[in-house]
Amino acid sequence: MKVLVAPLDWGLGHATRCIPVVREFLRQGAQVELAVVKANARLLREAFPDLRQRLAPSYNVVYPRHGYNMGLWLLKNSVHLNSVMRFEHRFVEELVARHHYDLILSDNRFGFYSRNAKSIYMTHQRRIAFPKALSAVEPLGQLWHASVMKRFDEVWVPDYETPPGLAGNMSHVAHCPRPLKYVGALSRFSEIDEAKVDDSTDCVGVLSGSVPSFKFVAVVSGVEPARSRFEEKLKQAFLKISGNHCIIQGRPAAGIKTWTEGNVQFFTHLPDADFAKVVQGAEWVVSRGGYSTVMDMAYLGAKCVFVPTPGQYEQIVLGDELSRTGFANCIDERSLNDENLLSLVNRRLDVKIPKPPEESPLAEAVKSLM
Repeated sequence: MKVLVAPLDWGLGHATRCIPVVREFLRQGAQVELAVVKANARLLREAFPDLRQRLAPSYNVVYPRHGYNMGLWLLKNSVHLNSVMRFEHRFVEELVARHHYDLILSDNRFGFYSRNAKSIYMTHQRRIAFPKALSAVEPLGQLWHASVMKRFDEVWVPDYETPPGLAGNMSHVAHCPRPLKYVGALSRFSEIDEAKVDDSTDCVGVLSGSVPSFKFVAVVSGVEPARSRFEEKLKQAFLKISGNHCIIQGRPAAGIKTWTEGNVQFFTHLPDADFAKVVQGAEWVVSRGGYSTVMDMAYLGAKCVFVPTPGQYEQIVLGDELSRTGFANCIDERSLNDENLLSLVNRRLDVKIPKPPEESPLAEAVKSLM
């Protein structure tokens, strides 16, 4: 079976959660190729140096400076988004005709399907969450997303079938227009050797010697300008908090570089083994509340403070749910400073996302296709 896997390029989360999917297809004997854009090509090359990459069209998403403009931004750019969807569908049909793929797996790429190959759509956000002020139009969002799913042959949900799972009512919706499979939590760290990560004092790549110990490790992700604004707020907060801290910028295209500013160590990017060791050695991890990050932190056993991206209501809903269940702390970006951060973690010390079970339904889902 020849498979083409295509993650959406709205941040790196879609690419990272495709890594265990690609591994499972390879494990079961499939020939896999990757549809990439510049932003995620390097990360996927690190994970799969021997796999062929096909350059795919990008959605070129740049979030507005102020989150409350996101709804207006989506309306303003709807013509652009629809044109990308139409173009990427033609692009896929040409690829299937030229390279004879048997299966297309699209992680949230709305138009990445083919009528001449089995097409799977992967998403955890079956319900598109709207702010309370716009809750009256939320059913329209669900209808639109259902119309997207109808173009595919199957829908895969990276969550657990038993509610609430990790994504709550965003992934557990009563009706789906296509056959539905819950494939469990998906993380690039699902196959990290936990004993090796915990017991070894040596890091690979840019880190050398013993694993640094940090009070706060920040994992910065997302698209501009929100990404850089988040990084700057974290830096200003960490510089005022005693102890050593770390900021991982999430910029794999910049290569692996490191430097120090005051008591804060920066990394442009870290290989998975180093990333796991730094995160597992931290007292707290501060990051955006994207769903892929939640799944990664569950596998790494991190104690988390999630800071939802302004305007991404999905992250706000997910953060509130995780905070309510005691799985993680959550703070609004506008309130992010040294005093509020310390007050929050000192007030709620016992938070932890449940570790995923060893048995994953992903293997059975892939087997049914093979």
